[in-house]
Amino acid sequence: MKEIKQSLAPYGTLRAAINLGNNVLAEQGDENAPPSGISVELVRQIASDFDLPVEYVIFNSAREVVEAAGQDVWDIAFLARDPKRAEAIWFSEPYLLIEGSYLVREESDFQSNADVDQPGTRIAVGKGAAYDLYLSRTLEFATLLRASTTPGAVDLFIEQKLEAAAGVRQPLQAFAEQTPGFRVLSESFMTIEQTVALPVRYAALEVGINQIISENLQSGFIHALVDRFDKRQAIVPETFGT
Repeated sequence: MKEIKQSLAPYGTLRAAINLGNNVLAEQGDENAPPSGISVELVRQIASDFDLPVEYVIFNSAREVVEAAGQDVWDIAFLARDPKRAEAIWFSEPYLLIEGSYLVREESDFQSNADVDQPGTRIAVGKGAAYDLYLSRTLEFATLLRASTTPGAVDLFIEQKLEAAAGVRQPLQAFAEQTPGFRVLSESFMTIEQTVALPVRYAALEVGINQIISENLQSGFIHALVDRFDKRQAIVPETFGT
């Protein structure tokens, strides 16, 4: 345990990258207050296990977190697992599953993912987000237009009168419920595997970190966080590693 502690926090403080672009995991209320949410509480639990203080390193998008992975500014992060990101980042087994979905206009003819992936369809995404990376690999006909941040994808969708916006189901659903004229397709285009992430130079900690995540799943701690922050559209895996 001592060896893991020294390797995970070589400067004596666990520097946690918190991505405010995914409000299923973290949110910032008062700008003078610390962030809150599932990822914030999970890193507090991990830090407590090692008797470490926590420093929050705030980012506005997952892309910014990934780009900073080699800059020695964070020790631990909470990101969606993706093959492209794995070039610079090690990922734990998933502790949470989140659906990637499409936001469309109420009058749109789109009813399925196949309807969206057609020539002439323009889809707004957050640049470098998990669903941007996934859709870049899998779309055959539709075109992606990238906003600088994940929340900005909805703004881009509206401002440029695009045909769809891609993102995490929960915030898209909340937008549609609060804004007349929009809906979210019932079919999800991907399941986003949320993981604990480390810079690849920490990859030797794989067994220890996976054990910690497994214990927090088995104890019900992560289930309790989903309930506490009312993020019930996020799915907690029933079995670790699935």
